[in-house]
Amino acid sequence: MKTKVVVLGAGFGGLELSSILSTEMGDDLDLTLIDKNDSFFFGFSKFDVMFGRKTAEAVRIQYRNIVKPGVTFKQEMVTAIDPVAKRVTTDRSTYEADVLVIALGADYDISHTPGLAEGGNEFYSFAGAEKLREVLPTFQKGRVLVGVTSTPFKCPPAPSEAALLTHDYLVERGIRSDCEISLVMPFGIPIPPSPDTSKALIKAFSERGIAFVPNRLVRSLDTSRRVAVLDDGSEMPYDLFLGIPKHRVPQVVADSGLTEDGWIPVDTKTLKTKFENVFAIGDVNSVGTPKAGVFAEGAARTVAEQIIAQARGGNAAPYRGIGSCYIEFGSQRVGKVEVEFLAGPPTGTYTEASTELVKDKMLFGSTRRAKWFGL
Repeated sequence: MKTKVVVLGAGFGGLELSSILSTEMGDDLDLTLIDKNDSFFFGFSKFDVMFGRKTAEAVRIQYRNIVKPGVTFKQEMVTAIDPVAKRVTTDRSTYEADVLVIALGADYDISHTPGLAEGGNEFYSFAGAEKLREVLPTFQKGRVLVGVTSTPFKCPPAPSEAALLTHDYLVERGIRSDCEISLVMPFGIPIPPSPDTSKALIKAFSERGIAFVPNRLVRSLDTSRRVAVLDDGSEMPYDLFLGIPKHRVPQVVADSGLTEDGWIPVDTKTLKTKFENVFAIGDVNSVGTPKAGVFAEGAARTVAEQIIAQARGGNAAPYRGIGSCYIEFGSQRVGKVEVEFLAGPPTGTYTEASTELVKDKMLFGSTRRAKWFGL
């Protein structure tokens, strides 16, 4: 008898899980993968779009390319989740599962930060990156402020990358000397689990004249005075604001009864929720790892092992919260940090930025493109 699996969300977690189960279970699998979008993109590709290096279409990978035994992709909007019955309702149909996996990621609440929609920009959504592709060429001089507005947020290195890549962009345009760049972050150092990575980033900021403002959040933008108000009441003037908006679970998840304190709690070793045969992976849960694609991918491997063990017998290794992130330092150099979160205090290992790691990052993308889409 086939195992009926319904996976909500076709990001890193949903794609990795579907690929593994298809390979390992084949004809014993009936998996439905549901996503509201028609295509996937790597998070780091938003910088390519934002800075005009690639078009939006060039970085999108169409879900219609998914052709895997036992896997059916549906482009539909999830409208209700019943975790007790393991039943999912969409704008087109209803699905019932033996195993339900929630991998719907995090949405952005732009309205949470007063003034952000009216007087700022954000680069975390694809639409935000596309907008900045048009905005950035019109910026001629003044203060650029990259600011985090709330925690937690996806891809902790991204604000630092944005500041460094903005520096390169302004240098290329010949206007860097007419501009100031500041970075506001809620941590004492850019990457808390890895002091070596943080040290390298702070050095890069110093070399490029980027002001790093630690242990602060941007609470609001006063658009009439063009100032950002920080969480301690202090103010920073800006001419161009690049914000990291508040993250939250999709509303359909909030309405499902799955969440506590805003996110889905899970067993840290298995990624199981409090509901039988319902798992949550990636940004939507509160397992204690960063909200980044590589951690969703690792969680998917753990859940795949759980499902296979349940169907065929055997044991599954516990989730360890291991992931590696590439960090754009600008000047055609990429660094890398590898972190383990759940085996004790988080620890990170830094690999110095180099041109060789640019190739490594490209390989990271191409191998997943091949595995998930056959391209």
